Amino acid sequence: MAKASIALNRFGLGARPGEAPGIDPERWLLAQFDAYEARPQAVAGLASSHQIASELTDYLREVRVLRREKRRNAAAQPEMETEPAMRGWAMQPMPEPQDRVDDPVARARRIARQQARDHYAAAVSARALTALNAPAPFVERLVHFWANHFAVSADKLEMIGLAGSLEFEAVRPHVLGKFGDMLHAVERHPAMLVYLDQAQSVGPNSALGQTAGRRGQKAGLNENLAREILELHTLGVRTGYSQADVTEFARAMTGWTIAGLGRGRGAAYADAGQPGNFVFATRMHEPGTRTILDRSWPQQGEAQAAAVLDLLATHPATARHVATKLARHFAGDEPPPALVGRLETAFLRSGGDLPAVYRVLVEAPECWAPQPVKFKSPWEWTISALRGLGSQQLPPMAMNGLMTQLGQPVWKPGSPAGWDDMAASWAGPDAVMRRVEAAERLAQRTRDTVDARQRAAELMPEALSESSAQSIARAESPAQGVALMLVAPEFMRR
Repeated sequence: MAKASIALNRFGLGARPGEAPGIDPERWLLAQFDAYEARPQAVAGLASSHQIASELTDYLREVRVLRREKRRNAAAQPEMETEPAMRGWAMQPMPEPQDRVDDPVARARRIARQQARDHYAAAVSARALTALNAPAPFVERLVHFWANHFAVSADKLEMIGLAGSLEFEAVRPHVLGKFGDMLHAVERHPAMLVYLDQAQSVGPNSALGQTAGRRGQKAGLNENLAREILELHTLGVRTGYSQADVTEFARAMTGWTIAGLGRGRGAAYADAGQPGNFVFATRMHEPGTRTILDRSWPQQGEAQAAAVLDLLATHPATARHVATKLARHFAGDEPPPALVGRLETAFLRSGGDLPAVYRVLVEAPECWAPQPVKFKSPWEWTISALRGLGSQQLPPMAMNGLMTQLGQPVWKPGSPAGWDDMAASWAGPDAVMRRVEAAERLAQRTRDTVDARQRAAELMPEALSESSAQSIARAESPAQGVALMLVAPEFMRR
């Protein structure tokens, strides 16, 4: 691969027709730091997390009212004696579909789910359109990298509409800033607080926890967010922290919740302010000094967990964890140790300044290896195919269906670990066959207007093998030539 092809495909999202990095690909990449748009037009038109949270809050309030009415009506109904002829049928299920149609709670849930799906579909389209038309594709790739690093999954009702807003509101504004600023923004975002159940975590010895205890009720400490911050977002798995550190960090984080969306006993204490706002609920916070990572944390209130995050953001283990993932993303599934070391050093010396780390990537010879080093994920392949065909618009819902077919529905990795960044996860025969089918459909839409022989050379300068070029040249139709280009080994890899 020529350096131009590497800049376009390995660092970028795939070339658009007519796009070329010029005689200095490294400078072209670094210049994108100034061209990046944190809030592009497609994203600016989306509903904010506050708007989505407001709708969810209205839904939750409506459901509470409806359920109270339902209980009141049930209590007011005199007990009906079952007719003798029906006694034998008493245990048979009622016709559920009719019940649901008449059930106001189920109806409210359907409306809320449809609202959430509309927000999700709009957000997926905005993400794809931004990637297709980006003036800074290298930085857009980094946005996708960090969104997957801080993965949330749109698997439950409250998350369907919110999932994309974390990327747009907490990742995009900080992708060229300090890692610590991104970390703080992500951990306070409503999508993360809902996804990992932080919003209802209550300290056992907090004011709310003690009240619940006197009543014989449990005040649940939830460790999900604290564990994933340590394991996935900062230090990495098995990096010197213990279960006791997880529990203590979870105690420090109690009180971190969201206006309007809190559940359980803490909901009433997080009901202030605009729905979706980060709220610190003092009555939920576990009092006292915490011991985490062999250090004492005497701060109280919100400042306690914030101080721990500050330490984690610049911790040597975090630097190693982030460096390893970045090296794997740009230099191969087996990250070169020397590159990991240089990235780690840049991270620590700069205090987590991300552009300083990215510059090491651009300057690293390991990232400019002439042979392909990565198998494209479904998202990467799809975006590069659409960019290569010159797409600037997308039919509604088109990306949702295509990404589901290819096995990587957007913001639905199914776990906080995010999508895997290894070829073994995406290069199986079935996955490749699905790409072939998708390539054929995309090619048909070009309506024979693309000459794949010329386009392949443009998209992959000095990277196309002789055998791939011959296959494309021998295609029976222009559309078949495009399909062969999109599934050529050189196009499937970067």
